[in-house]
Amino acid sequence: VNLTGDEQLAQRIFYVHMGCNFGALSGFIVSLVSSIMYLVTRNLDWDRVSQAAIEAGLIFGLGTVVTGMFWAKPTWNTYWTWDPRLTTVTITVLIYIAYLLFRNGIDNRQTRARFGSIYALFAFLSLPLTYYSARWFRSIHPVVFSNDNPEGEGGFQVGSTMGTTIEIAAVSFVALFSALLIMRFRQLRLQDRIEEMREDLG
Repeated sequence: VNLTGDEQLAQRIFYVHMGCNFGALSGFIVSLVSSIMYLVTRNLDWDRVSQAAIEAGLIFGLGTVVTGMFWAKPTWNTYWTWDPRLTTVTITVLIYIAYLLFRNGIDNRQTRARFGSIYALFAFLSLPLTYYSARWFRSIHPVVFSNDNPEGEGGFQVGSTMGTTIEIAAVSFVALFSALLIMRFRQLRLQDRIEEMREDLG
């Protein structure tokens, strides 16, 4: 199949877009698990993991929105449309941005961790809505892995070559997320230790 220049660009962006999806999903799943673990153990390391996961996940979440817009321009001839999938993924990103804003306004460390963990549990509920939005509602967004929405307008078939490329993108972006998670976790742990030393000296 011969593709135009714009179509070739959209095709390349698609793989980055999918990679960002997997990176964001990894972040929000890790935040869910680590939030539960904090509420069970009260170990602040789990709260640090949750915060680090959400911060790293947000990088990929914003990447999903931005790359989606650049993919949409040559595909739909517009950067933005109030499609159910586009709307719900943007709401999810905003919910997790609010997580950072709200928790940073709490001074007490344990209270901040408890609030953040409970908030992260509820924030995760937006992910199933985002995932199924293109399946439940009339949508022009492609249903990549299973075209099971008879009313959807965004049919999409993944061939073997595309599937392999998507898998490579998924593994690469999840590995990048893991590296960012570890680095940010270490930074947060060091930051807390510095705060504790200041309190002891004060």
